[in-house]
Amino acid sequence: MQEPDRQEGLLLKRRKWPMKGWHKRYFLLEKGILKYAKHGADLKKGKLHGCIDVGLSVMSIKKKAMCIDLDTEDNIYHLKVILDAQIYEPSSAEFSVILCRLSLFLDNVHKCLNTYRCLLSFPASDSHKRHSQQLSECPAGSHSLVHQVSNESRASIPESISEFFDAQEYLVSSSSSENEVRDSLLSPLLPVLDVESKMHSVVTLARRRSTLPSPCPTSSVSLWNILRNNIGKDLSKVAMPVQLNEPLNTLQRLCEELEYSELLDTANQTQDPYQRMVYVATFAISAYASTYHRAGSKPFNPVLGETYECDRPDKGFRFIAEQVSHHPPVSACHSDSRNFTFWQDVRWKNKFWGKSMEIVPMGTTHVTLPAFGDHYEWNKVTSCIHNILSGQRWIEHYGEMAIKNVNSDACQCKITFVKAKSWSSTVNEIEGVVTDSNGKVVHSIFGKWNESVFQGDPPSATCIWRANPMPVDQEQYYGFTQFAVEMNELDSTLRPLLPPTDTRFRPDQRLLEEGNPEGAEEQKQRIEQLQRERKRVLQDNSMTHQPRFFKKSKDDTWVSNNTYWELRRDPGFSKIDFPVLW
Repeated sequence: MQEPDRQEGLLLKRRKWPMKGWHKRYFLLEKGILKYAKHGADLKKGKLHGCIDVGLSVMSIKKKAMCIDLDTEDNIYHLKVILDAQIYEPSSAEFSVILCRLSLFLDNVHKCLNTYRCLLSFPASDSHKRHSQQLSECPAGSHSLVHQVSNESRASIPESISEFFDAQEYLVSSSSSENEVRDSLLSPLLPVLDVESKMHSVVTLARRRSTLPSPCPTSSVSLWNILRNNIGKDLSKVAMPVQLNEPLNTLQRLCEELEYSELLDTANQTQDPYQRMVYVATFAISAYASTYHRAGSKPFNPVLGETYECDRPDKGFRFIAEQVSHHPPVSACHSDSRNFTFWQDVRWKNKFWGKSMEIVPMGTTHVTLPAFGDHYEWNKVTSCIHNILSGQRWIEHYGEMAIKNVNSDACQCKITFVKAKSWSSTVNEIEGVVTDSNGKVVHSIFGKWNESVFQGDPPSATCIWRANPMPVDQEQYYGFTQFAVEMNELDSTLRPLLPPTDTRFRPDQRLLEEGNPEGAEEQKQRIEQLQRERKRVLQDNSMTHQPRFFKKSKDDTWVSNNTYWELRRDPGFSKIDFPVLW
């Protein structure tokens, strides 16, 4: 393999002490060794601040946030790309080319890491493609990026395109040196920008909230009084007080499974069918990551006809969900993207066994990849919340997940979520294999569903996925990830576009989010009574509920009827009649 070219330029490096914060440093990557100094001249004189053997480090590259984390075991280095966002706001054409340069640079780093047999986390997908459709047309002979661009990922800003402009806290002065960095970034792009000079649109940015309005209130509810008469029973029919809930519901929980949708973006761009299966399997595993800190509360149960939409241009997908059945409770969802389609209908049985509660899901998850005509299916595994009545609650997932491509028998995947053993300290482990049509193992994966997934065998395994860092003080806010914090946000621009059945309008959930459990409990009982009254009216008139946005398929599963986004656009939900849910 040809040795990668030498790479050098300015990056922001985070310091813990002294003078903690972000500081500009000049970096040089050559032959697998990353050196850095205060200035380029110091590097030439040998006045190094540090030297990192990349081949012996674990690297995590967050392409959307343009940050690199290097874990050398002794130290963890956090690096970010520089862009003076307050001075310069790129057009969509410039934005496209910047991303293209970054992609080429990261590809170069990837080759370097493979050369030196390092551990690498490389989410190769690009969730900005919705805004940068020219990226795939970037010429292969483009120069590698010398000065890369980014800012620190804050809890207040999701890892999205808004990272490019969130320079308030970490922006170094608007000095001539900063302008030089910007100019050096754009100088090789000018010929391309001239070609795209007719494009004047600017990327639309969504500032999303960084925390909930109020921390979770303390609860004095006695679970034993509620559960003692329901041991071994299905708890989906047992009314629970609102103090046991978190301010999200099951429909939003389904959307949380798409937090790491970039894995599917990557799969749709991967030619090797076995490697595609690895990315799809990793995506299926990542859906459980957000549950790790959420054992202390349960989501709200959606009422019949309740809906939820999530439109995320920064991640390149849009999502809808609807509660299509009340007894048994069934939630259906559908998400589409340029790189994938995702849908499922899920029903759960919750059983309390005295000290733990077991959640047994039923239903199948589907993903299609348009580039290859693949259609993947898999089942969910059993979840169990331990120490329900006393002690620290914790959740584990166990069982086997089988993934198959129904349009091809070239490969299959089996993942085992390992059940914790009382005599072992290892928990949350997963292990799996991708096999060919003859059953021969082609790839193996391992890791922890709440932390990371690796492909291969230690010590030369490659990190395929790593969970995002949790927000500050997450334990005070229901253990929500940043993605979960954004789920129930309702701003003035979105409000008139949503149907009145959208979860964000649900008053009991909103009151709990705002720290008013008493008001939330009152509203919850009123909403449940309204649901009972609607059910009685249907029964009296020999009618059944018909979901608005989903329909039964031939195999008796719920699938989208593909009307939601059309009706949202024309005539708009404000001109359509909906049942009064709350």
